[in-house]
Amino acid sequence: MSHLFDTHCHSEFSFDGKKASVAGSSAGAKANGLGGICFTDHCDFCVPESKLEGDVERFGKEAASEVFDIRAQQLEIERVRKEIPGIEIFKGIEIGLGKANREMIAKTLKENSFDQVIASVHYIGGIDPFDGTYYEGKDFKEAYGEYLTILYEESHFIRDFDIAGHFDYVARYAPYPEESVLYKDFSDIFDTLLRFLAEEGKALEINTKTYRTYRNRTPVLDKNILIRFKELGGEFITLGSDAHDTVRPGENFERFAAEVQSCGFRYLTHFQERKPVPVKI
Repeated sequence: MSHLFDTHCHSEFSFDGKKASVAGSSAGAKANGLGGICFTDHCDFCVPESKLEGDVERFGKEAASEVFDIRAQQLEIERVRKEIPGIEIFKGIEIGLGKANREMIAKTLKENSFDQVIASVHYIGGIDPFDGTYYEGKDFKEAYGEYLTILYEESHFIRDFDIAGHFDYVARYAPYPEESVLYKDFSDIFDTLLRFLAEEGKALEINTKTYRTYRNRTPVLDKNILIRFKELGGEFITLGSDAHDTVRPGENFERFAAEVQSCGFRYLTHFQERKPVPVKI
């Protein structure tokens, strides 16, 4: 079995995943040599009305919500498991963190069962960094630092998750010359976040989508973050492509697996029934 598992993929059940059927993405992951794939569809509550209107314009009327049908997704995963042998297919969710969402998040996680829960931040003060307006009036330290702080504060409050998702999402769409989120610029908040994840037995995600070239920007993964996580007792690293199509599952995983190994980690991790499953690199 391959040591490479894609722990962050979206399917047709996400508002922006219409190009990615569960069957098609599972077949794509198998063709790309992966040992498994987890479907972590979007679940964000309290999305600003203006953003929802934009979603509908970009993705069609079915994108009127950023909350997916959990039961329908899981039934489809069960069906596809029988249809496509030779690859493990897991049930997941990407829960969107936010102070105003805490009650609904807790309720959703209590009422449903998953193999894996990713905790991510997509909205800050009702603004998605993707829209660009988040950065107005802020320098890179304010923008990146605020994002990391919210990821820590909301993760610390919720606690019921397995993976801290795309910690450097905020760099993907930023307008600054500082293209990457670096440990040296945010050592205090990184130490707080990484210590919390290590002590709670949570995983840190390397989201390979962040390191694609977008708008002539190519952020890089700062390996000092991984090294510090290990120093603080962190054990679990996951790889996620954040794929929204059937082609990208596992994108650049061999490269990033080597980077993880070079930082002293011997295993990559995925989750089954909310329990970590380390697989030797």
